[in-house]
Amino acid sequence: MKKLISVVITFAILTYPTLGWAKEQQEHIVSYENRREIPNQYKWKLETMYRNQKEWEEDVHKVVRESEKFKRKYKGKLTKSPSHMKKALDDLLVLSRMEEKAYIYAQLAFDVNQSNPALQSMTDKSENMSTALYENTSWFKPEVISIPKRQMKKYLKDVELSKYKKVLKNMMHSKSHTLSKEMEGLLAKVSPMLGTGSNFYEMLEKDLRFPAILDENQQKVPLTRANYPAFMENKNREVRRVAFQTYYGTLANFQDSFAETLGTEVKADNIYAKVRHYPSALEASLQANHIPVKVYDNLIKSVHKGLPQLHRYMKLKKKMLAVEKLHMYDIHVPVMAEGSSYIPYERAQEMVLAGLKPLGKQYTKQIKQAFQNGWVDVYATEDKRSGAYQWGAYDAHPYVLLNYQGTKNDVYTLAHELGHAMNSFYSNKKQPYITSGYTTFTAEVASTLNETLLWNHEYKQAKSREEKISLLNQRLEDFRTTLFRQTQFAEFEEQIHELEQRGESLNAETLKKLYLDINKKYYGPAVESDQEIAMEWARIPHFYNSFYVYQYATSFAASAALSQQIMKEGTHAVTRIQDKLLSAGGSRSPILMLKETGIDMSKSQPIDEAMEVFGETLDELEKLLD
Repeated sequence: MKKLISVVITFAILTYPTLGWAKEQQEHIVSYENRREIPNQYKWKLETMYRNQKEWEEDVHKVVRESEKFKRKYKGKLTKSPSHMKKALDDLLVLSRMEEKAYIYAQLAFDVNQSNPALQSMTDKSENMSTALYENTSWFKPEVISIPKRQMKKYLKDVELSKYKKVLKNMMHSKSHTLSKEMEGLLAKVSPMLGTGSNFYEMLEKDLRFPAILDENQQKVPLTRANYPAFMENKNREVRRVAFQTYYGTLANFQDSFAETLGTEVKADNIYAKVRHYPSALEASLQANHIPVKVYDNLIKSVHKGLPQLHRYMKLKKKMLAVEKLHMYDIHVPVMAEGSSYIPYERAQEMVLAGLKPLGKQYTKQIKQAFQNGWVDVYATEDKRSGAYQWGAYDAHPYVLLNYQGTKNDVYTLAHELGHAMNSFYSNKKQPYITSGYTTFTAEVASTLNETLLWNHEYKQAKSREEKISLLNQRLEDFRTTLFRQTQFAEFEEQIHELEQRGESLNAETLKKLYLDINKKYYGPAVESDQEIAMEWARIPHFYNSFYVYQYATSFAASAALSQQIMKEGTHAVTRIQDKLLSAGGSRSPILMLKETGIDMSKSQPIDEAMEVFGETLDELEKLLD
């Protein structure tokens, strides 16, 4: 399956309402059996992309037809003249733009109604369209980089090609990793096979069923991949234990299938890197965005230095929960009861707007319009894709998928995904199509900045000791689940790629042992090493988008620094962030863009400073508990 680079799925923070609430509270919970029941104001409006399926099909056929014409018209003729090269690039952009819109439309339609066979057929057509475009244009880059240096210098100086200067330079930069026309064509043909692991994982995850378990009232309740996080927050420890053991026990029943799918994905990553002459899959992944490998290495090293702080937090959590042994199924439970069990979606909108007020009137005004104009698909149904993401095409407004269940986490998910949406909105507004696409490295900065600002607002408004304790614990959990946990995932991901590259088998037992060892290292002696957690790798979809998760951690550190800038400088910092980051798209390298906002991610300093904030937050919590 085509890698959905612009998709951000926040699987870790999707939750369902806490089970066992009082009946009077349950009456206020909004839920729907199927999509037909959901009022239109809670569903995204895809008709702003295409008025009907006929329009969509016309574009799909047009992409395939025109890409074939493109190949006949330009292949072998790019050296004819600068004007001919410009026409080729112009036509290629038109095709790419049309393909992007058609592909995303089909995927968005399917993601909210995955049991619909007609929508599945649409996604299949869109996949075939994308493959056809890839096959018919795969020769283009090899032909560009085969142009002699002297002639390319002339092209780069030509006025007609001025807007494509960056594109051509990037192509030349990757010359050593670009294959011959014939090999690129062959790679294009087999590219759908490289997504086999990811495709099979999605189907396996969708079809997997878990046994029902007993809640605290001894009533049988369903356990699903979507509501599992809510069970981990349940106040009843026995319910948590049973849910934990049942969930991972079920995954373990299919451990060989999960190991095969992940192993296939890793093997494909390594094959791709080897074919393109990269020393590793990690370097191949980072090179596309000009991210030095030392950024990845610095993250893991800096987080390792901060692990004693995490161990200290786990020791404090053990004390706060008053348990003799702290198990992995205990670490997610809130240490203080929330002030409100269910947060209506309209209230969540108000909370987000209040929290993001420091970003200015224009920013919040646009978010209000997003709420009113069908950007967000709000409520969960059985056949809707789990998690949350933001996605969109250049020729349409951004779209946000939620599975809103009224928890505090869901409010923060809304803020997070709107950060991505506004990043897309500003980039598309300020940048031409060719430089509008921002990298995943900076994408998570925009989203986690929104979460940080929302938390800052809530903490300022907190009046009671209990509120402050709850919010401080929430902030520490943000650090644990983003800076520490995502780095833990990144370390695991790097190691499994290295194992496969050395020719070692990524069987279930190998994966379980490696994951359990890393988990022990991160959580420390205060947490029991539950054997079930060794299967956690089987529920992490991000492992099928290679070397993605580390960016959650680096972005979290960067956004923490940017929020400090906003608090100290106000409007000046906001203007700088919006101009240099949110509106910059892919016009410059992500490392340079962040440097221009005052954050140097090529050094360990931002991570080290984030660790200091974590320690200070922990100090503050300990003082309130004394």
